Amino acid sequence: MPPFATVAAYAPAGVGMLAVGVVAEVFGPHGEGLPGFDFALCTDRPGQVPTDLGVPLTITDGLDRLAAADLVIALPWAGFRTPPPPAVLDALSAAHERGALVAAHCVGTFALAAAGLLDARRATTHWRFAGLLARRHPNVTVDPDALYVDEGRIITGAGAAAGFDLCLHLLRREYGAAMANAVARDMVLPSHRDGGQAQYLAAPVPEDCQDERLADVLAWAREHLHEPLPVEELARRAVMSKRSFARRFAAATGTTPHAWLRGLRLSSAEELLETTDLPVEEIAHRVGYGSAAVLREQFVRRRGVPPRAYRRSFTRRP
Repeated sequence: MPPFATVAAYAPAGVGMLAVGVVAEVFGPHGEGLPGFDFALCTDRPGQVPTDLGVPLTITDGLDRLAAADLVIALPWAGFRTPPPPAVLDALSAAHERGALVAAHCVGTFALAAAGLLDARRATTHWRFAGLLARRHPNVTVDPDALYVDEGRIITGAGAAAGFDLCLHLLRREYGAAMANAVARDMVLPSHRDGGQAQYLAAPVPEDCQDERLADVLAWAREHLHEPLPVEELARRAVMSKRSFARRFAAATGTTPHAWLRGLRLSSAEELLETTDLPVEEIAHRVGYGSAAVLREQFVRRRGVPPRAYRRSFTRRP
């Protein structure tokens, strides 16, 4: 199927203003060369819709907007403990049945669960409400750690700012890494975050001098991706022992140096495959793999297809 072009976000009474801002920012207008979407908010009772901040939104589109959208997003709302009206659940189910992408993040996931769309599937939501989701919908496999869970035509995301992760993942999956990276740059956001929600359960990343050094080292690694970049070298540049570096790295990113580098190498390879005609062997060396065979092995394992097939799938797209 072609990439989605029309996006409808369902905003019930009490909708989260942050969530509205997330989808409007990702799927709203961007600079030249970036995708333009037919984006709209819709609700079951058009007019003045209250939000979680008490500031009303004027929404003119009703549920009929869901019937024509390629991508339907159920936004989180303050009253998520009460299921949406039957007409909303029917509209979400109908969108899925006709082949639309259906997504939700944070407690918007509860709407998809109430519609039965998550039965026998994995899903995620805000970590604080993962237990509640699992208890209310025992047929759903709830992953409380994931930033987003991709089940093909149904995608769920974690809380708050993880809505950006979900939306950028959809852009990356349907339009390619180059487009997702460009939109992320336009919003001054990372195009992909490693790790899961667990890194946010206690406190935010500390802002001390060691983390500043760590940020400098990560920036240096991005510029020297063609080099081997052993952990010992990264730790040396951060003026830390290898063990201290690994511990600080996990605290700041939620993952290991090895996993972070692997994700960065594969993301860079994706963008080069999409935007250049460089041979796969050359791309492999540019992103730090010793040969095309090593890149292919990692690509198949992590992306599900070999590099050349990935390149063909995006060069066929307009």
